[in-house]
This record gives sequence, C-alpha cells and structure tokens, in this order.
Amino acid sequence: MKRNYGMAYAAPQALWLTIFFAAPLVIIIAYSFLKKGLYGGVEPQFSLQAYVDMANPTLMRVTARTLWMSLVATVATILIALPCGYSIARSKNQALRLFLVIVPFWTNFLVRIYAWIAILGNEGFINQALRLLGFKSGIQFLYNQGAVVLVLVYMYLPYAILPLFSTIDKFDFTLLEAARDLGATKMQSYIKVMLPNIRGGLVTAVLFTFIPIFGAYAVPLLVGGKESYMLGNVIADQLTKTRNWPLASAISMSVTLLTAIAVFMFALRKPKAQHAVADSDPLAQGRPGSGSGGASAASSSAGGA
Repeated sequence: MKRNYGMAYAAPQALWLTIFFAAPLVIIIAYSFLKKGLYGGVEPQFSLQAYVDMANPTLMRVTARTLWMSLVATVATILIALPCGYSIARSKNQALRLFLVIVPFWTNFLVRIYAWIAILGNEGFINQALRLLGFKSGIQFLYNQGAVVLVLVYMYLPYAILPLFSTIDKFDFTLLEAARDLGATKMQSYIKVMLPNIRGGLVTAVLFTFIPIFGAYAVPLLVGGKESYMLGNVIADQLTKTRNWPLASAISMSVTLLTAIAVFMFALRKPKAQHAVADSDPLAQGRPGSGSGGASAASSSAGGA
C-alpha cells in the first residue's frame, strides 16, 4: 500500500505558522483581556478596561484619521500603479521596467524615508530650488498629512504595480479592439472591458497596499506631525511610553480584525469576479453554438457604451 506523506510534508510549515503566527496572536488576544500592571506588563486578572479605554474621543479621532489617510493613500497608489502596470505589460522592455520597479526594494525602507526628508525638508532640494527661483521663505512640505500620504504611496507603489502587471499581462488585448469596433470609446473600452477582467489583480493590489498602510508606523513618525498620528504610533507609544500593554493589545486586535474583515469581503467578491471573467472569456464564448466568439464578449462587456 502506498504511504501518504502529506502530513509529514505539511508539519514543518504548520509548526512554523503555529510558533510565529498563531502563538503571538493568542498572546495578544489574552493580554487585551488582562489588567494593566502597575509598572507595565499585565497582571493575571480578567479585565475589559482596555476595550473601555478604546472608546475615548482622542483614540476615535486617530482611528478615523488612520482610516481616511489609508484610503487616500491606497486610492492614489492604485491610480498610479494601474497605468504603470499597463505600460509595462504592453512594453517590449518588460524586464528592464520591472527591474526599475524592484530596485527600491534593494534599499532599506528607513534610508528611503530619510531620502524624502532630504527632498521635502526646509533645507531640502525642493526648497533650495525655490529659493534659487526667488522665493525668500521656504514651503513647509514635511510634518503634515500630505507628506505622510506621499511617502506611503512611494513606499508601497511596487506592491500594487507587480500584481496589476501580472494580471494585465495575461489580458487578451484584442477584446479592446473588438469593443472599439462595436462603438466604445477608448476610455469606455478600458473601463467596461479591461477593468472587469483584471479585477483579481486590482483586489490583490488593494490588499497589498491598504493593509500595511493602515498599520504604518515609521512613515508617520518620521515625516508626519501631530495631525498625522496613526494607530501604529499609538500602539508603539502604549508599549514603550505609557506601558499599557492591554490597551496596545486591544488596539492591535482591532486593527487585525478590521483588516481581516476587509480580506474576507474581498474573498467573497472573488468568485463573482472569476464568474465575470469566465463570461467574457473569448475561448468560452467561441465554442460551437456560442455565436460570434470574442466579439460577443467585448459586446457584452461594452454594452451601453
């Protein structure tokens, strides 16, 4: 009888996930329901005080600000990454352009943040150029929400470009030509034909950018001000300054729960996206008895154009 070694192969991965993912998560959950220690840490006494403390107006404002800045940065990242991914997919020099996208990963993220400080600072490159042009006083580019969003977009742009490129590269561009032949404008053919077919890449790009941006710590700390404080900074302060471990754990659990809900909602939409792609598949539409093949797919996608 042939032996099944599946459990043996999966055991190292399961052990790794248990030790480095499940166990820390369980510890955080447990700490959020314990009492704060007098000198930091926790006391082995059940308490919901950490979740009560989360209801204070200051923390709610920080949460709303974090959500707003994360949404703005994610939308800006996707709007920039979409044409970049399309350009790379249509280019004859894909390897070179992908290399240029990946190059920033070779540099430590702190170095990249300090590079932006050198660019946007009061004595940075931009303000020096403005003074050469006749502006006597510099412009405050740093330590505001705009600077945080700008640097966040730069930091996580490759995470959006790569999945979008991978999806667009597999797209059948003859569908765009068919939609144009059927009366759609160039923009309408992109919106009604291409975007529904690359929805999987869009979902992945959104998840790869929104989740790390929502928990960002270093960028708001270094280029943001008091009005750019995000939840990641609050968690760090509760751990290192206030030493309120239960509250830090409760905030971390809330962030984890929110991102898990977002992932779950996108996962529920994925089968619908796959069904839409299958309906517009020119090969499926081109089977015997299906009619006009790829043109019918473009026609259904560009309907009403």
